[in-house]
Amino acid sequence: MLIQLAIIGLLVALAPLATVWLSGDADKYRKLVWTALFLTFDLIMFGAFTRLTDSGLGCPDWPGCYGHGNPLSAHEFIAAAQTALPSGPVTVFKAWVEMLHRYLAMSVGVLIIVLVAMAWMKRLQADRAAGPAARRYRPLYPMLLLLLVCVQGAFGAWTVTMKLQPIIVTTHLLLAMCLLAAMTWLGAAQGTHLPVADGRSGRALATPALIVALLLALQIALGGWVSTNYAVLACNDFPLCQGNIVPQMDFGHGFSLWRHLGKTADGDSLPFAALTAIHWTHRTFAYLVIACVAWLAHRALKDSGLRKTAVALLLAIALQFCTGMATVVFKWPLPIAVLHNGGAALLLLLLVMLNYKVRYAPRPPAGQPAAQ
Repeated sequence: MLIQLAIIGLLVALAPLATVWLSGDADKYRKLVWTALFLTFDLIMFGAFTRLTDSGLGCPDWPGCYGHGNPLSAHEFIAAAQTALPSGPVTVFKAWVEMLHRYLAMSVGVLIIVLVAMAWMKRLQADRAAGPAARRYRPLYPMLLLLLVCVQGAFGAWTVTMKLQPIIVTTHLLLAMCLLAAMTWLGAAQGTHLPVADGRSGRALATPALIVALLLALQIALGGWVSTNYAVLACNDFPLCQGNIVPQMDFGHGFSLWRHLGKTADGDSLPFAALTAIHWTHRTFAYLVIACVAWLAHRALKDSGLRKTAVALLLAIALQFCTGMATVVFKWPLPIAVLHNGGAALLLLLLVMLNYKVRYAPRPPAGQPAAQ
């Protein structure tokens, strides 16, 4: 089974690898970095689809499906589980969704292994040429990415074996976001950027940009906690929650981290007030994050080197607000819920890019201001 899964992962990775090698881009390493980043973003979106369609236990074992490497071979077992409980966690559709998610994750792992090999080869070539390129190819960074993928895979396994325990599933999501952020940083390091001015619109944004990125990371964690606890409709109206500004809430049980899905730490059924506390906290903290991202983007608009990223941030935060509101108003439609998860990933990507630019983008020559 493991050999079959490895072969499937390699086959899935062949298409993006072929795209890189057959492209007209002379810098294959940079092309591969951005291709892996694109697939990591896709993996997060498909992971959201997997979670939101309740497909996380579509195959109740790991890494295969009922001991097989694909749902076709395990069809007899899947069909039996679906017949016994048609609305249960195991159906033919859910099994395919879960396994496709695993195949895509394995392909991202293959791409990162290729990145590690390419980084070592490029670094050795640069060392022999004694050129400045040696500073660009640092194998340690792709190796850390590979380590992160392995940890992410372990949490993927625990997500299944621990039956969707909320803290495990949320950590699995956060590790995926960490991988996206790290891939974005590596991608930014491979590109060329417009000069960023010193002063208020340049280096002075370094600390605020980091703080806003950390606030977004906390908001993503809260969003993951909402999703993994199925608290999306605990507040089923907007902008109020159950008709109140501050509804009845149970923060103690809601934010008790180590517990089973739908249960308190003592094993009792999780009260609805706990779900309300989870949703209300995520929604309320969102207002702060929106304000901070909008302020940061407004400041960045003043610098020509940051303007495109700032405009993209403003558009992304507007999209995220609209999809979050629509998810509640329209009672959690799947496409909008998936788009809301993707919007969070896009915001993180843009904030990481902005953080890179305010620290490492070139500065104009002394005495020469950047173009405005």
